[in-house]
Amino acid sequence: MTTETLDIKITKTTHSRLAETDFSNLVFGHTFADHMFVADYADGEWKNFQIVPYGEIGLSPAISSLHYGQAFFEGLKAYKHEDGTVSVFRPDKNAARFNKSAQRLCAPELPVDIFIQSIAALVDVDRDWIPTADNHSLYIRPFMFATDPYLGVVPSKTYKFIVLTCPVGPYFSKTLRVKVETEYTRAAEGGFGFAKAAGNYAGAMLPTRHAAEQGFDQMIWTDAKEHLYAEELGAANVMFVIDGKLITPSTRDTVLDGVTRDTVLAIARDWGMPVEERRVAISDIVEAAQNGTLTDAFGAGTAATIAPIGSISYQDQEYTLSDNREFSTKLFKHLNDIRYGRATDTHGWNYVV
Repeated sequence: MTTETLDIKITKTTHSRLAETDFSNLVFGHTFADHMFVADYADGEWKNFQIVPYGEIGLSPAISSLHYGQAFFEGLKAYKHEDGTVSVFRPDKNAARFNKSAQRLCAPELPVDIFIQSIAALVDVDRDWIPTADNHSLYIRPFMFATDPYLGVVPSKTYKFIVLTCPVGPYFSKTLRVKVETEYTRAAEGGFGFAKAAGNYAGAMLPTRHAAEQGFDQMIWTDAKEHLYAEELGAANVMFVIDGKLITPSTRDTVLDGVTRDTVLAIARDWGMPVEERRVAISDIVEAAQNGTLTDAFGAGTAATIAPIGSISYQDQEYTLSDNREFSTKLFKHLNDIRYGRATDTHGWNYVV
Protein backbone atom coordinates (compact mmCIF):
# COMPACT_ATOMS: atom_id res chain seq x y z
CA MET A 1 0.00 0.00 0.00
CA THR A 2 1.22 3.51 -0.82
CA THR A 3 -0.07 6.52 1.08
CA GLU A 4 3.02 8.77 1.06
CA THR A 5 1.31 11.49 -0.95
CA LEU A 6 -1.83 11.43 1.18
CA ASP A 7 -1.58 12.45 4.82
CA ILE A 8 -4.32 10.41 6.48
CA LYS A 9 -5.02 10.78 10.18
CA ILE A 10 -6.07 7.37 11.53
CA THR A 11 -8.14 7.06 14.70
CA LYS A 12 -8.95 3.44 15.46
CA THR A 13 -12.03 2.26 17.33
CA THR A 14 -11.71 1.29 20.97
CA HIS A 15 -14.29 -1.46 20.54
CA SER A 16 -14.22 -3.64 17.43
CA ARG A 17 -17.47 -5.31 16.40
CA LEU A 18 -15.60 -7.99 14.50
CA ALA A 19 -16.03 -10.75 17.10
CA GLU A 20 -19.77 -9.99 17.32
CA THR A 21 -20.34 -10.37 13.58
CA ASP A 22 -21.84 -13.56 12.12
CA PHE A 23 -19.96 -13.98 8.84
CA SER A 24 -22.11 -16.98 7.95
CA ASN A 25 -25.22 -14.79 7.79
CA LEU A 26 -24.31 -11.57 5.97
CA VAL A 27 -27.27 -9.63 4.57
CA PHE A 28 -25.92 -7.46 1.77
CA GLY A 29 -25.33 -3.87 2.90
CA HIS A 30 -26.47 -4.34 6.52
CA THR A 31 -23.16 -5.02 8.28
CA PHE A 32 -20.46 -2.33 8.38
CA ALA A 33 -16.79 -2.66 9.21
CA ASP A 34 -15.21 -0.79 12.12
CA HIS A 35 -13.98 2.30 10.29
CA MET A 36 -14.76 4.79 7.53
CA PHE A 37 -12.77 7.29 5.50
CA VAL A 38 -13.86 10.94 5.54
CA ALA A 39 -12.58 13.99 3.63
CA ASP A 40 -13.86 17.50 3.01
CA TYR A 41 -13.85 19.83 0.02
CA ALA A 42 -13.77 23.56 0.77
CA ASP A 43 -11.99 26.64 -0.58
CA GLY A 44 -11.27 24.79 -3.82
CA GLU A 45 -9.32 21.87 -2.37
CA TRP A 46 -9.68 18.45 -0.74
CA LYS A 47 -8.54 18.35 2.88
CA ASN A 48 -8.99 16.74 6.31
CA PHE A 49 -8.26 13.16 5.26
CA GLN A 50 -9.23 10.87 8.12
CA ILE A 51 -10.01 7.27 8.95
CA VAL A 52 -12.31 7.23 11.97
CA PRO A 53 -14.56 4.74 13.73
CA TYR A 54 -17.76 4.04 11.78
CA GLY A 55 -20.62 6.05 13.19
CA GLU A 56 -22.99 8.94 12.88
CA ILE A 57 -21.94 12.33 11.49
CA GLY A 58 -23.41 15.71 12.31
CA LEU A 59 -24.95 17.66 9.42
CA SER A 60 -27.08 20.74 8.99
CA PRO A 61 -30.67 19.96 7.93
CA ALA A 62 -30.23 22.66 5.27
CA ILE A 63 -27.42 20.98 3.33
CA SER A 64 -28.15 21.23 -0.36
CA SER A 65 -27.78 17.50 -1.12
CA LEU A 66 -30.86 16.79 1.01
CA HIS A 67 -32.91 19.32 -0.93
CA TYR A 68 -31.49 19.32 -4.47
CA GLY A 69 -29.91 15.90 -4.86
CA GLN A 70 -26.21 16.60 -5.36
CA ALA A 71 -25.20 13.12 -4.21
CA PHE A 72 -23.58 10.17 -6.01
CA PHE A 73 -21.59 7.04 -5.25
CA GLU A 74 -19.55 4.11 -6.50
CA GLY A 75 -19.40 0.42 -5.62
CA LEU A 76 -16.38 -1.87 -5.75
CA LYS A 77 -15.01 -4.83 -3.81
CA ALA A 78 -11.92 -6.11 -2.02
CA TYR A 79 -11.02 -9.79 -1.99
CA LYS A 80 -8.79 -11.96 0.18
CA HIS A 81 -6.60 -14.48 -1.64
CA GLU A 82 -5.68 -17.87 -0.26
CA ASP A 83 -2.17 -16.65 0.67
CA GLY A 84 -3.60 -13.70 2.62
CA THR A 85 -3.05 -11.11 -0.09
CA VAL A 86 -5.77 -8.46 -0.23
CA SER A 87 -6.72 -6.81 -3.52
CA VAL A 88 -9.27 -4.27 -4.70
CA PHE A 89 -10.77 -4.98 -8.11
CA ARG A 90 -10.25 -2.25 -10.75
CA PRO A 91 -10.39 0.87 -8.51
CA ASP A 92 -8.99 3.03 -11.31
CA LYS A 93 -12.06 2.29 -13.44
CA ASN A 94 -14.38 3.23 -10.57
CA ALA A 95 -12.38 6.41 -9.96
CA ALA A 96 -12.89 7.48 -13.57
CA ARG A 97 -16.64 6.88 -13.40
CA PHE A 98 -16.84 8.65 -10.03
CA ASN A 99 -15.43 11.77 -11.66
CA LYS A 100 -17.78 11.41 -14.62
CA SER A 101 -20.66 11.52 -12.14
CA ALA A 102 -19.08 14.51 -10.40
CA GLN A 103 -18.87 16.42 -13.68
CA ARG A 104 -22.53 15.79 -14.49
CA LEU A 105 -23.73 16.80 -11.02
CA CYS A 106 -21.58 19.98 -10.87
CA ALA A 107 -19.45 18.59 -8.03
CA PRO A 108 -15.65 18.80 -7.73
CA GLU A 109 -13.66 15.95 -9.18
CA LEU A 110 -11.67 13.79 -6.80
CA PRO A 111 -8.09 13.11 -7.95
CA VAL A 112 -7.70 9.44 -8.89
CA ASP A 113 -4.79 8.96 -6.49
CA ILE A 114 -6.88 10.25 -3.57
CA PHE A 115 -9.75 7.94 -4.54
CA ILE A 116 -7.51 4.88 -4.72
CA GLN A 117 -5.29 5.68 -1.73
CA SER A 118 -8.24 6.43 0.54
CA ILE A 119 -9.82 3.09 -0.32
CA ALA A 120 -6.54 1.19 0.03
CA ALA A 121 -5.85 2.76 3.43
CA LEU A 122 -9.32 1.97 4.74
CA VAL A 123 -9.24 -1.61 3.45
CA ASP A 124 -5.82 -2.07 5.04
CA VAL A 125 -7.09 -0.91 8.45
CA ASP A 126 -10.14 -3.21 8.24
CA ARG A 127 -8.58 -6.10 6.32
CA ASP A 128 -9.73 -8.56 9.00
CA TRP A 129 -13.31 -7.75 7.96
CA ILE A 130 -12.80 -9.28 4.51
CA PRO A 131 -14.63 -12.63 4.40
CA THR A 132 -12.64 -15.67 3.33
CA ALA A 133 -15.56 -17.76 2.00
CA ASP A 134 -15.99 -18.10 -1.76
CA ASN A 135 -18.45 -15.63 -3.32
CA HIS A 136 -17.87 -13.31 -0.34
CA SER A 137 -15.97 -10.02 -0.30
CA LEU A 138 -15.68 -6.60 1.29
CA TYR A 139 -18.04 -4.25 -0.51
CA ILE A 140 -16.70 -0.70 -0.73
CA ARG A 141 -19.03 2.31 -1.01
CA PRO A 142 -17.34 5.66 -1.79
CA PHE A 143 -19.80 8.55 -2.03
CA MET A 144 -19.88 12.33 -2.24
CA PHE A 145 -22.56 14.82 -1.29
CA ALA A 146 -23.00 18.59 -1.16
CA THR A 147 -22.83 20.21 2.27
CA ASP A 148 -23.59 23.93 1.83
CA PRO A 149 -26.37 24.87 4.32
CA TYR A 150 -28.17 26.95 1.71
CA LEU A 151 -31.65 26.63 0.20
CA GLY A 152 -30.81 27.76 -3.29
CA VAL A 153 -30.72 25.83 -6.57
CA VAL A 154 -27.02 26.34 -7.28
CA PRO A 155 -24.06 23.95 -6.98
CA SER A 156 -22.67 23.71 -3.48
CA LYS A 157 -19.22 25.08 -2.72
CA THR A 158 -18.47 22.47 -0.07
CA TYR A 159 -18.67 18.66 -0.18
CA LYS A 160 -17.95 15.61 1.90
CA PHE A 161 -16.36 12.41 0.57
CA ILE A 162 -16.87 9.26 2.63
CA VAL A 163 -15.96 5.61 2.12
CA LEU A 164 -17.81 2.82 3.93
CA THR A 165 -17.11 -0.91 3.77
CA CYS A 166 -19.39 -3.92 4.31
CA PRO A 167 -18.53 -7.62 4.46
CA VAL A 168 -20.97 -9.26 2.06
CA GLY A 169 -22.07 -12.53 0.57
CA PRO A 170 -23.93 -12.99 -2.74
CA TYR A 171 -26.31 -10.18 -3.72
CA PHE A 172 -28.67 -12.62 -5.47
CA SER A 173 -29.09 -16.16 -4.19
CA LYS A 174 -31.20 -17.50 -7.05
CA THR A 175 -31.75 -17.37 -10.80
CA LEU A 176 -33.62 -14.20 -11.68
CA ARG A 177 -37.15 -13.88 -12.96
CA VAL A 178 -37.30 -10.53 -14.79
CA LYS A 179 -39.88 -8.45 -16.62
CA VAL A 180 -39.47 -5.92 -19.39
CA GLU A 181 -40.61 -2.55 -18.02
CA THR A 182 -42.65 -0.55 -20.55
CA GLU A 183 -44.48 1.95 -18.33
CA TYR A 184 -41.96 3.56 -16.01
CA THR A 185 -38.67 5.13 -17.08
CA ARG A 186 -35.33 4.92 -15.34
CA ALA A 187 -33.45 7.48 -17.42
CA ALA A 188 -34.09 9.78 -20.36
CA GLU A 189 -31.78 11.05 -23.08
CA GLY A 190 -30.07 14.22 -21.99
CA GLY A 191 -30.38 13.22 -18.34
CA PHE A 192 -27.88 11.57 -16.03
CA GLY A 193 -28.70 7.88 -16.23
CA PHE A 194 -25.01 7.20 -16.92
CA ALA A 195 -24.06 8.66 -13.51
CA LYS A 196 -24.23 6.83 -10.19
CA ALA A 197 -26.54 9.55 -8.93
CA ALA A 198 -28.63 8.82 -5.84
CA GLY A 199 -31.73 10.19 -7.57
CA ASN A 200 -31.59 7.51 -10.27
CA TYR A 201 -32.16 4.86 -7.65
CA ALA A 202 -34.84 6.79 -5.76
CA GLY A 203 -36.93 7.07 -8.92
CA ALA A 204 -36.62 3.33 -9.54
CA MET A 205 -37.96 2.22 -6.17
CA LEU A 206 -41.71 2.41 -6.89
CA PRO A 207 -41.66 0.42 -10.17
CA THR A 208 -39.25 -2.04 -8.55
CA ARG A 209 -41.75 -2.54 -5.73
CA HIS A 210 -44.55 -3.08 -8.26
CA ALA A 211 -42.44 -5.67 -10.08
CA ALA A 212 -41.67 -7.49 -6.81
CA GLU A 213 -45.38 -7.60 -5.98
CA GLN A 214 -45.88 -9.34 -9.33
CA GLY A 215 -43.26 -11.95 -8.43
CA PHE A 216 -40.29 -10.56 -10.36
CA ASP A 217 -36.75 -10.18 -9.04
CA GLN A 218 -35.59 -7.46 -11.43
CA MET A 219 -36.71 -5.40 -14.41
CA ILE A 220 -35.17 -4.80 -17.80
CA TRP A 221 -35.47 -1.05 -18.16
CA THR A 222 -36.26 0.19 -21.66
CA ASP A 223 -35.69 3.47 -23.44
CA ALA A 224 -37.84 6.38 -22.29
CA LYS A 225 -38.97 7.43 -25.76
CA GLU A 226 -40.49 4.24 -27.21
CA HIS A 227 -39.89 1.46 -24.65
CA LEU A 228 -38.60 -0.67 -27.50
CA TYR A 229 -34.92 -1.12 -26.53
CA ALA A 230 -33.31 -2.83 -23.56
CA GLU A 231 -31.06 -0.65 -21.45
CA GLU A 232 -30.11 -2.28 -18.14
CA LEU A 233 -31.39 -4.16 -15.12
CA GLY A 234 -32.21 -2.37 -11.91
CA ALA A 235 -29.04 -3.61 -10.18
CA ALA A 236 -26.71 -4.37 -13.08
CA ASN A 237 -26.02 -4.12 -16.78
CA VAL A 238 -27.77 -6.78 -18.83
CA MET A 239 -26.18 -9.19 -21.32
CA PHE A 240 -27.50 -11.79 -23.73
CA VAL A 241 -25.92 -14.69 -25.62
CA ILE A 242 -27.79 -14.92 -28.94
CA ASP A 243 -26.67 -17.26 -31.69
CA GLY A 244 -23.23 -17.61 -30.12
CA LYS A 245 -22.64 -13.85 -29.76
CA LEU A 246 -22.39 -11.86 -26.54
CA ILE A 247 -24.73 -8.90 -27.00
CA THR A 248 -25.24 -5.98 -24.63
CA PRO A 249 -26.79 -2.51 -24.89
CA SER A 250 -24.20 0.08 -25.87
CA THR A 251 -23.40 2.74 -23.30
CA ARG A 252 -25.10 6.09 -23.74
CA ASP A 253 -26.40 8.81 -21.44
CA THR A 254 -29.14 6.44 -20.25
CA VAL A 255 -26.94 3.38 -19.65
CA LEU A 256 -24.34 2.98 -16.91
CA ASP A 257 -20.81 2.19 -18.08
CA GLY A 258 -20.42 -0.72 -15.70
CA VAL A 259 -17.02 -1.91 -14.51
CA THR A 260 -18.15 -5.55 -14.47
CA ARG A 261 -19.72 -5.00 -17.89
CA ASP A 262 -16.36 -3.82 -19.25
CA THR A 263 -14.61 -6.73 -17.55
CA VAL A 264 -16.98 -9.31 -19.06
CA LEU A 265 -16.55 -7.89 -22.54
CA ALA A 266 -12.77 -8.02 -22.20
CA ILE A 267 -12.87 -11.66 -21.05
CA ALA A 268 -15.23 -12.62 -23.88
CA ARG A 269 -12.88 -11.04 -26.42
CA ASP A 270 -9.92 -12.83 -24.81
CA TRP A 271 -11.81 -16.07 -25.40
CA GLY A 272 -12.45 -15.18 -29.04
CA MET A 273 -16.19 -14.82 -28.57
CA PRO A 274 -17.98 -12.40 -30.93
CA VAL A 275 -19.13 -9.30 -29.01
CA GLU A 276 -21.74 -6.75 -30.02
CA GLU A 277 -22.33 -3.48 -28.17
CA ARG A 278 -25.41 -1.94 -29.75
CA ARG A 279 -29.00 -0.95 -29.21
CA VAL A 280 -30.80 -4.18 -28.38
CA ALA A 281 -34.43 -4.30 -29.45
CA ILE A 282 -36.83 -6.14 -27.16
CA SER A 283 -38.26 -7.74 -30.29
CA ASP A 284 -34.83 -9.27 -31.01
CA ILE A 285 -34.71 -10.77 -27.51
CA VAL A 286 -38.24 -12.17 -27.79
CA GLU A 287 -37.58 -13.65 -31.23
CA ALA A 288 -34.37 -15.27 -30.00
CA ALA A 289 -36.21 -16.70 -26.99
CA GLN A 290 -38.89 -18.11 -29.26
CA ASN A 291 -36.55 -19.73 -31.78
CA GLY A 292 -34.08 -21.04 -29.20
CA THR A 293 -31.07 -18.91 -30.14
CA LEU A 294 -31.17 -17.04 -26.80
CA THR A 295 -29.00 -19.46 -24.83
CA ASP A 296 -27.94 -17.26 -21.94
CA ALA A 297 -28.87 -13.99 -20.25
CA PHE A 298 -27.48 -12.44 -17.10
CA GLY A 299 -26.89 -9.29 -15.12
CA ALA A 300 -23.32 -8.04 -14.71
CA GLY A 301 -22.50 -5.67 -11.85
CA THR A 302 -20.23 -5.17 -8.85
CA ALA A 303 -22.88 -6.13 -6.30
CA ALA A 304 -24.67 -8.67 -8.47
CA THR A 305 -21.43 -10.08 -9.99
CA ILE A 306 -22.83 -12.48 -12.63
CA ALA A 307 -26.55 -12.99 -11.99
CA PRO A 308 -28.18 -15.56 -14.30
CA ILE A 309 -31.63 -14.81 -15.71
CA GLY A 310 -34.03 -17.76 -15.76
CA SER A 311 -36.99 -16.13 -17.48
CA ILE A 312 -37.99 -12.90 -19.23
CA SER A 313 -41.59 -11.63 -19.26
CA TYR A 314 -42.86 -9.24 -21.90
CA GLN A 315 -46.45 -8.19 -22.54
CA ASP A 316 -47.82 -10.93 -20.25
CA GLN A 317 -45.82 -13.65 -22.00
CA GLU A 318 -43.02 -15.37 -20.06
CA TYR A 319 -40.06 -16.87 -21.89
CA THR A 320 -38.06 -19.45 -19.94
CA LEU A 321 -34.37 -19.94 -20.64
CA SER A 322 -32.50 -23.21 -20.55
CA ASP A 323 -30.72 -24.16 -17.33
CA ASN A 324 -27.65 -24.97 -19.44
CA ARG A 325 -25.94 -21.56 -19.17
CA GLU A 326 -22.52 -22.56 -20.41
CA PHE A 327 -21.08 -19.08 -20.95
CA SER A 328 -22.22 -17.31 -17.76
CA THR A 329 -21.28 -20.34 -15.63
CA LYS A 330 -17.77 -20.43 -17.08
CA LEU A 331 -17.52 -16.65 -16.86
CA PHE A 332 -18.56 -16.54 -13.20
CA LYS A 333 -15.90 -19.07 -12.23
CA HIS A 334 -13.16 -17.39 -14.25
CA LEU A 335 -13.97 -13.94 -12.89
CA ASN A 336 -13.90 -15.25 -9.33
CA ASP A 337 -10.61 -17.02 -9.97
CA ILE A 338 -9.05 -13.72 -11.06
CA ARG A 339 -10.45 -11.76 -8.12
CA TYR A 340 -9.38 -14.34 -5.54
CA GLY A 341 -5.92 -14.76 -7.06
CA ARG A 342 -6.51 -18.28 -8.36
CA ALA A 343 -5.99 -17.32 -12.00
CA THR A 344 -3.38 -15.12 -13.67
CA ASP A 345 -4.44 -11.48 -13.74
CA THR A 346 -3.30 -10.77 -17.29
CA HIS A 347 -5.02 -7.36 -17.42
CA GLY A 348 -3.64 -6.06 -14.13
CA TRP A 349 -7.11 -5.60 -12.63
CA ASN A 350 -6.23 -6.51 -9.03
CA TYR A 351 -4.88 -3.58 -6.99
CA VAL A 352 -2.92 -5.18 -4.17
CA VAL A 353 -3.28 -3.43 -0.81
